[in-house]
Amino acid sequence: MAIPQNLFWERFLSPVVKFLIDEAGLERYALSIDWDKQSARFQRADVLIPTYYSNHKFRSIEGGYLNPKVVVSYDPIMQYLLPPNEYLVRQALIDAIQVKPRRILDLGCGTGSTTLMLKQAFPQAEVIGLDLSAYMLVLADNKATNAGLDIIWRHGNAQKTAFGDAAFDLVTASLLFREIPTTVCQAIVQECFRVLVAGGQVLLLDVNQKALRQLEWLNDAIEEPYLREYAAFNLDKSMEQAGFATLPTQDVWWIHQITSGVKPLAKKDVAIHKQVRQYVSKSTDNGDLEDLGSPVFGIRT
Repeated sequence: MAIPQNLFWERFLSPVVKFLIDEAGLERYALSIDWDKQSARFQRADVLIPTYYSNHKFRSIEGGYLNPKVVVSYDPIMQYLLPPNEYLVRQALIDAIQVKPRRILDLGCGTGSTTLMLKQAFPQAEVIGLDLSAYMLVLADNKATNAGLDIIWRHGNAQKTAFGDAAFDLVTASLLFREIPTTVCQAIVQECFRVLVAGGQVLLLDVNQKALRQLEWLNDAIEEPYLREYAAFNLDKSMEQAGFATLPTQDVWWIHQITSGVKPLAKKDVAIHKQVRQYVSKSTDNGDLEDLGSPVFGIRT
């Protein structure tokens, strides 16, 4: 019998994570920030928060990503929940890029871990991180400032980004689709197609759908209300329906996957793009997310 998701976290995973991080220290850090004042720099009145998001819980904490307690605990917790190593998993997305982008959009950027890595890989590109939580953007901006990276943070919904058609060469999303209804997934994929230039690439990093279908315990270990819905969702088909030419789905340490697609070129553009622009990975020296400027790293027991 499957263990209810909240019980699996509370009984098995939560005690381990609590041992590894300093919850009291994180709470003190959260209380040291004027969240209303800081989030006002990013808050957009025209952004409506959907109920699936406002009702979301992160590791059994009410309010989800609209709760400052969750925001400051997200990075320290996630480093233990992305085996074998958070940096390696996120770096796999960077290594899968096959274009040399001038403008990059990172959807559901959260605290900006992948966004910062994208900027490091493409320092000349304009990089924009978009998220529904203005609180998340506060921490993401702090990380970028500490790392000396110039990144634009935008409060918004990945379904309707408000950017113009063909505005980006690369669109990414990390650990987003498993947390949302599949109807929203499809809408986001379609939005990715709209905002990409012809020849542009989309990259989606998330839990391995094949593994979720084969191993029931993974659905319990990863506490997400839409996880089973996501596991049954055909992401490759979704990409094709949106108009993408899909690339082979890549397994990342078996428990993760990268789904990728390219917006096809119009016939008139084919002659201009005869050569595929390949990207050579520029990993950081020590492969450690702590060097990306998160102020909450180092707050440990």
